[in-house]
Amino acid sequence: MPYITQEKRESLSHSIDVLVALLTNGDGLEGKLNYTISSIISGILKIEGINYTNLNKLIGVLECAKLELYRCIASPYEDLKLEENGEVYVVPQNKGVVV
Repeated sequence: MPYITQEKRESLSHSIDVLVALLTNGDGLEGKLNYTISSIISGILKIEGINYTNLNKLIGVLECAKLELYRCIASPYEDLKLEENGEVYVVPQNKGVVV
């Protein structure tokens, strides 16, 4: 993920905090978050234009954000739950599967 400088983060932090508060107020987080992300992308496309480069760039950003969420939050959480609850996948030895 191409992390941005602290200075650039500070210029966005207030707006992000406001959005988080609005999104987590009440129910329907998934729909509100999807609408917010889609609206941001729509606004960017209105300004930057719809072409392959911009679509590819935005899809890449979404994919990288998803992967970063998995890498930093979901994977360590899964490791913790594996330690707490035990392995789900049990592969028999000598069956041609390398684990």
